[in-house]
Amino acid sequence: MENEPGINRRGLLKKALGAVAAATLGVMALLYLKKSAIVKRPSSNIDQPDRIDPSLIQYEQSGKPIATGLSESRAIAVDSTGLIHVAGDKTVRVFDQSGKLLKENSLSGSPRSLFLTDQDLLYVAMTDHIEVFDKQYRQIANWKSFGRRSFLTSIAVSEDHVFVADAGNRIVVHCDSTGKVLNYIGKRDKDRGIPGFHVPSPYFGLAVAPDGLLRVVNPGRHRIEAYTFDGDFEFAWGERAVRIDGFCGCCNPVSFAILPDERFVTCEKGLLRVKVYEPDGTFKAVVAGPDQLAQGRIRRVCTSPAKCGTGGFGVTTDEEGRVFVLDTIKNLVRIFAET
Repeated sequence: MENEPGINRRGLLKKALGAVAAATLGVMALLYLKKSAIVKRPSSNIDQPDRIDPSLIQYEQSGKPIATGLSESRAIAVDSTGLIHVAGDKTVRVFDQSGKLLKENSLSGSPRSLFLTDQDLLYVAMTDHIEVFDKQYRQIANWKSFGRRSFLTSIAVSEDHVFVADAGNRIVVHCDSTGKVLNYIGKRDKDRGIPGFHVPSPYFGLAVAPDGLLRVVNPGRHRIEAYTFDGDFEFAWGERAVRIDGFCGCCNPVSFAILPDERFVTCEKGLLRVKVYEPDGTFKAVVAGPDQLAQGRIRRVCTSPAKCGTGGFGVTTDEEGRVFVLDTIKNLVRIFAET
């Protein structure tokens, strides 16, 4: 084959060596960029996952735990005045932050979740329907059943929009304030990029974030997903990992709440951990771990859905940024403040 005009063998050799050098520099640059892009994760002891680096715990318990007096505590909410509402058995009990029982409201059945609005309305999710009460705890609405397969686990209200997490049907029901169903959110749809909810155990939480998007836990996928009210999937964060910045076990987190500064507080079952994340999912701190929440109890990562159907704690926050953890095993409320 003839050489190109004006290029001899020496020129070809120099050209080839130059190409090799350029390629080598390119590979080295790529390796450097990859190395520099590695995010340093919080240290973890995989052999002892219940051991948490003390420097990561940035909250401390405030006061003594509050005994709810219930045999089955299920849900917790704090109103704008700081009163603590705990649902369980067939009642909702209201406590001040010293633990004094102020009032109690009997219910027709066992509550699964509750939500307090800025208008002092109380929405209570029963197993298959919603009941609404005014601030005097007088019932003002009793919605019809969502169906015999329904198992409601969480409720959130934003103005005239009511969102209900139905673990039985693995779907979020979007209603108006009268209970009329507007649409369903989270059904698997490849064309719309919706993965579908994987709910191996009866823990399926949701909340409306300050950015106007609905956040829903996809527990079997170990992440929190963001949706528009129309049901469009926007983004998700979280991963399955025993590391402190991940969510461990078969299906976590079991519950979450949002702080006034828009950070997220999550709670895991099995290996009891309450943690704080930035809105984009960046791990920030630990509120409490097994040493604070599981004293005298087995500490383990729960990997089997059949063994992980109970023991999920509830969590909420108040306007001052305190974190309230509902211990559903000992039926206690613990309050944590940032240090």
